[in-house]
Amino acid sequence: MKTSDFDYSLPSELIAQTPVEPRDQSQLMVLNRSHSSIQHRRFFEIVDYLRAGDVLVFNDSRVIPARLSGRKVDTGGRVELLLLRQLDTAVWEALVKPGKRVNIGTKVEITANSMTGGGHKAEVLAEITGQGQDGIKVISFSDETLLPQLGKIPLPPYIHTPLTDPERYQTVYARAPGSVAASTAGLHFTPELLGEIEQKGIRCLFVTLHVGLDTFRPVREDDPLKHPIHKEYGMLSQEVASQLSRAKRDGRRVICVGTTTVRIIEEAAQASKASLLQPFEGWVSLFILPGYQFRMVDALITNFHLPRSTLLMLVAAFAGKALIAQAYEEAIISHYRFYSFGDAMLIL
Repeated sequence: MKTSDFDYSLPSELIAQTPVEPRDQSQLMVLNRSHSSIQHRRFFEIVDYLRAGDVLVFNDSRVIPARLSGRKVDTGGRVELLLLRQLDTAVWEALVKPGKRVNIGTKVEITANSMTGGGHKAEVLAEITGQGQDGIKVISFSDETLLPQLGKIPLPPYIHTPLTDPERYQTVYARAPGSVAASTAGLHFTPELLGEIEQKGIRCLFVTLHVGLDTFRPVREDDPLKHPIHKEYGMLSQEVASQLSRAKRDGRRVICVGTTTVRIIEEAAQASKASLLQPFEGWVSLFILPGYQFRMVDALITNFHLPRSTLLMLVAAFAGKALIAQAYEEAIISHYRFYSFGDAMLIL
């Protein structure tokens, strides 16, 4: 298996720059693994493929305003920070631009035009205190509480059109702050569609996985097994674990909304010593490649992913590489919209 096995060419005009309105009007490709069929529908018609007793599992993580702009204290040079994950109180891992000119000990002043409640200009001092892999820096902040008002919601690098409503890059059920990118499969759901799903007798459960760097970072190693996957923090409650265990015992389908949801559920399944799924809280580092044996997931709702990405490898592991390659080829021919604001796929 090589990383190049997961490469494909995508015309740039198929990279969605803006979201479809309403959310549930995006296209939906339905893949059936049992007979390798492909159907073309609209996302709101996903209800036709769900049945009473199914369990839909969502990632309720909320995207944080993780993009910060500032100036170096010593030279005044502009610096941009992208927060990735919190290591401790006021200590974060982050990507820094321009990274080569920002060394350990560099201090960056981050300010905003808006005032705090006391009438003072919001200002935080950031100091580079460590160096990680792949250009990641460790940064200590003088006041973590001001970061939400100083930062902006970070859009992926392939989206060049400004987003007029930041909430459009959040799922309608997002509640737990911590992600630097949206769990994009969930962007297609509306409150009305969720209500229709629940009225059909389908249970909606929520886990949390704070989405990190690997969402938009391609695998650069020729051998994907050598790729150091970025850890993401997740939580799966006792109640959700019990509901999922009961569904599997009853033979009811567990349908994951997004690859992030797959990763935390499968991580929890691997960590559970008994046959029953145990609650989980901690770092998720599971890298799913073709050949992986899924323990919990019966169906998957997902978007169309970047070439050579860990997410494309995960869906190939779930649906089979040949079927995914066929689906992506057909999606390009049919002018589906790709990536974060793009169309969706249901894999049964």
